Amino acid sequence: MWLHQLQHVREKNVIFVVILEKVTDDFNRFIEYRFQMEGAKVPREIGAIVDEIIVMDFLDFGDHKPVRGFVCTSPNSWAFPAKDRSGRLGPTESPHLGRLLAKILNREPVPPLEQQ
Repeated sequence: MWLHQLQHVREKNVIFVVILEKVTDDFNRFIEYRFQMEGAKVPREIGAIVDEIIVMDFLDFGDHKPVRGFVCTSPNSWAFPAKDRSGRLGPTESPHLGRLLAKILNREPVPPLEQQ
């Protein structure tokens, strides 16, 4: 029921933070990543309701030096669930939530923090 209510909230931005579960078969082969959420229907259906699915992880671009970043589109090299209905995000983005939200909402970017 709460998913149905959130579909009609247009004036607010709602952010879910969830854990990804790595699903394997009986032979320990990777199948997919799923959201760890209560119930069986919610993890399957939430992708159809939300506008953005963004995963933050340490990403290896082939140089064996993982860097933290946001994965914003699917398909991607890491098989993460991701989606961007705004059309403003690249396949990966820097791990700064304020800048990411400003880019999605088409607002002025957040100024960088001053180093002391």
